[in-house]
Amino acid sequence: MTKSDHSDTQEPGAPSPSEQLPRLDGQQLEMVRRVGREWGRVAGDPELRRRALPVDPNLGEYPESVQPARFGRFVRIAPLSGAGGRVEAVEETAEAAVRPSPVATFGHRVRRVLLGQPLRSTAIAHERMRKLVALPVLSADALSSIAYGPEAMLAVLVLAGSSGLRYALPIAAGIAFLMLAVGMSYRQTIRGYPHGGGSYIVAGDNLGPLAGLVAAAGLMVDYVLTVAVSVASGVAAITSAVPSLTGATVPIGLGVIVVLLAGNLRGVRQAGAVFAAPTYVFVLAVALLVGYGLADAAGRGFQPAPTPRLSVSEGAGLLLVLRAFASGSTAMTGIEAISNAVPSFRPVEWRNARTTLSWMVALLITMFAGTVALIHLDGVVPRPGETVLSQLAHRSFGTGFLYVFTQAATAAILLLAANTAYNDFPRVLFLLARDRYAPRMFLRMGDRLAFSNGVILLSVTAAVLYTVFGGRTDPLIPLFAVGVFLAFTMSQTGMAVHWWRGRGANWRRSLAFNAVGAILSAVVFITAGITKFTSGAWVAVIAVGLFVLLALRIRRHYDVVGAATRLHPCAIEVPKPSLVRLAGEGGERPTRETLSPEAEEESEEESEEESEETPEEIRHLTVVPVAVLDLTAMRALAYAASLEQPVLALHISPTEEEAGQFRDYWRLWGAHLPLEVVISPYRAVVAPLTDYLEALHRQRPDLTLTVILPEIVVRHWWHAPLHNQVAPRLRRALRHLPKVVITTIPFHVPS
Repeated sequence: MTKSDHSDTQEPGAPSPSEQLPRLDGQQLEMVRRVGREWGRVAGDPELRRRALPVDPNLGEYPESVQPARFGRFVRIAPLSGAGGRVEAVEETAEAAVRPSPVATFGHRVRRVLLGQPLRSTAIAHERMRKLVALPVLSADALSSIAYGPEAMLAVLVLAGSSGLRYALPIAAGIAFLMLAVGMSYRQTIRGYPHGGGSYIVAGDNLGPLAGLVAAAGLMVDYVLTVAVSVASGVAAITSAVPSLTGATVPIGLGVIVVLLAGNLRGVRQAGAVFAAPTYVFVLAVALLVGYGLADAAGRGFQPAPTPRLSVSEGAGLLLVLRAFASGSTAMTGIEAISNAVPSFRPVEWRNARTTLSWMVALLITMFAGTVALIHLDGVVPRPGETVLSQLAHRSFGTGFLYVFTQAATAAILLLAANTAYNDFPRVLFLLARDRYAPRMFLRMGDRLAFSNGVILLSVTAAVLYTVFGGRTDPLIPLFAVGVFLAFTMSQTGMAVHWWRGRGANWRRSLAFNAVGAILSAVVFITAGITKFTSGAWVAVIAVGLFVLLALRIRRHYDVVGAATRLHPCAIEVPKPSLVRLAGEGGERPTRETLSPEAEEESEEESEEESEETPEEIRHLTVVPVAVLDLTAMRALAYAASLEQPVLALHISPTEEEAGQFRDYWRLWGAHLPLEVVISPYRAVVAPLTDYLEALHRQRPDLTLTVILPEIVVRHWWHAPLHNQVAPRLRRALRHLPKVVITTIPFHVPS
């Protein structure tokens, strides 16, 4: 059951459903050949084995274009060619294949209304963003930090009273220069990694795997805090305008996270369309606010208004200035998002990404400088119950429409700024899973071509953090700078090494940009880590350490499993020559029986009764689902062949590209057993497998289908989530079918 796939060629850096099939290296390819030669000595003629199958394994093709009903979970497919026109395949777009109960049906109708119809794997090339959509989607985090970055800086300076506020403009100038330097550095990152070069990839390639994990840990902490802080700040903007909602801070924030979850599960393009408008509206609101405020200040000769009387609790020393600089630098969060998401752009990806990054940096610096200048001219300082931006809007617009417009725009972009994290967090998890530092479940794309498992994990983690801290930004800000600037430092240092080693065109200029960015980022990281350690930065430091330790443990487990399941000369699995004789060999060769309608109906009735009482009444077909050609698969195939019954190997593939690669491996092995490849356009595994077995059962209801599944058995329960659970799910899905036997071949992983 194959299908022609006309998908566009994927860029090397773009995530693909095909990543779930590991590519074999030269040594493994040679082992596949050697195993194939051993099988060739005992397995006989492969063509004879295919002709000996009692069924026609080619059940036809899924049509090029098919969609489920608006509220449906199943897609009706035209009759499959191998079933004599009697079989209608059911392609399920979700993972589970059990017929839905009324409650499940209602749940899936709600799911389709909220998330939309599933997208085929071939649509991934079209789920790209143009620049006008990418700018608000990927810049929302950075631009929205204008609402809390300057305030975080002032909240430290006011501890020294009016003398501390004198440092506000010089510190803001330093932060603006840092924005420019880091922005230019990330332009060089995009040039050096035109297919996507986030901190994890850059640090890992140039500084080593451990440095890459440290950078990834910083990013993970940053993204979780981005969601929590953005939502907390957005709710604060709402409660500043409507103080009566202060008591509902946590429920409002959790509701926003749920909306973000649903929006991002719909996929990249849909999330972009939904989240683009608030970013542009916020830019307009800040432009109006700053423009009106500066015009008003011009009328009084730009004379700063006096600040309220402030109490002094700390001296205006170097430590205070450094803390204020570190706090104000949180206005840069999200500046790396574009370099992480280069594959999400329309072609030419790297060029569009660099252009979008330049726009973002220009907007960020302009808005930050304008806001700080207006704060200085209006004499505004942080105070409980109302944000600094709300105070500025009150002074400029009073309580009229423009004030409401500014607060609504601020709340909207802060609540949706977390969308930047939703774009990048699952992508980094995908890269970690591809390198075996995270569970392989994060490789899987959901119905809408989004990394659904990563999106869900981010939502749950951010919701827990938001709830624990009561939806307040004050205790969350100290955690923020550590993860952000740790990732910045590792990425920019890695790029400096990259240019030094490569020494291509303009390498000195690129090296200079990245070196300056690395030094400044390291200064902020060290400053934040030292000055804010007791204020909460220790939590981020511990989280980074735990993440790296967990990733290393996961990689160690996968390495142990990989070594155990890897084909090697001492573990070549072949059946014994005496056990691979075809059923009927030496006598009458089994054939695919063509029954009359009456005989077929009678056979089907008998099969439904499962009335076999003696061994000679049972007719067999053994089906072996094979995901990869490793030791577990070879053991399952050898066991199946040793049963002296017709054997059919079955591979479920998400794309034609992956299917072609697996067929190449199969031919390299020698194709000693018949292979059928099923293209699962919606990336489901259990559903197409169940569908195929149902079709075989209807084609020959008198056959007993024995499904042999290789299954990895781990020693500890906490290792189970690192591996798929196909066997138990398949047993549940096939329970309603008569004459289907599920046999698992356990493979015990050594400790």
